[in-house]
Amino acid sequence: MNTIEKIHLRAKRQLKTIALPEAQDKRVLEAAGIISKNGLAKVVLLDKKNIDKNLEEKYIQQYYELRKVRGITLDDARKIFQDPLFYAAMMTREGLVDGFVAGAVHTTADVVRTAMHCLGIDDTYGTVSSCFIMEVPDCAYGENGTFVYADCGIIPDPTPSQLARIAVSAADMAKKVLEITPRVAFLSYSTKGSAKGELIDKVREALDLARQMQPALLIDGELQADAAIVPEVANIKCPDSPIQGKANVLIFPGLESGNISYKLTQRLAKASAIGPLVIGLKKPCSDLSRGCGVDEIVNCAAVTAIRAQI
Repeated sequence: MNTIEKIHLRAKRQLKTIALPEAQDKRVLEAAGIISKNGLAKVVLLDKKNIDKNLEEKYIQQYYELRKVRGITLDDARKIFQDPLFYAAMMTREGLVDGFVAGAVHTTADVVRTAMHCLGIDDTYGTVSSCFIMEVPDCAYGENGTFVYADCGIIPDPTPSQLARIAVSAADMAKKVLEITPRVAFLSYSTKGSAKGELIDKVREALDLARQMQPALLIDGELQADAAIVPEVANIKCPDSPIQGKANVLIFPGLESGNISYKLTQRLAKASAIGPLVIGLKKPCSDLSRGCGVDEIVNCAAVTAIRAQI
């Protein structure tokens, strides 16, 4: 049984309700049918035509109260709620649904901004970021070809503190959703001092902070990609590394490297990519690439359902 099959099986165990606020998109409609047919989640499809106006008015008032300190007026809130995305986020906040998935039509910035404003940041992590579950076929590396990549969608140039929090939240996601022991590698163009520079210093500082946050976490850095995932290379470059070239959670030093890497892995290695899964919020939600396929929407909904179970 591969990773995606395991995710689907686990989603079915405790049925959750997921909102899809992009019902105008054919891919989303098709995905909703598959999710319902396979019993992965209960689906609430949303567009401008099927929104409860009384509930919408309640959410507008609530959103205004949340954001007025930032200068949002009631009229601003009414304009914002012309987009069903905000309605789905407030439904999640209020517990009418267990999570939402969007991004087939909206940009990542739109989805993440809405989620942050409506759901709030989890104080456990203090940073909102994202990760991908990557399943690479016929691959012996990682967790039998399964990896978590972070951050590939939100923070362009994370500080050491943000990078540490990204690592901790991605590791927690891997442990809780995939039920694996996370082995975390902070990636760089250097392995254990083979090069010098400010970017390397940032990764080293992030490693120290992450170890302070979760001392029991199996984590190491700075590591080049081959030293992180290939045991034979790790034995040469970093024989004392606690992860021994068996990393299954890869933390990229910046959004540029993370986003490029996940797309190359997806296209060149024909990997399945689930995400971006937005992590660090009080309630679960997932973003989508606007180039996503139906299967990606289905898989994101299944993972979001599992996160709601947790």
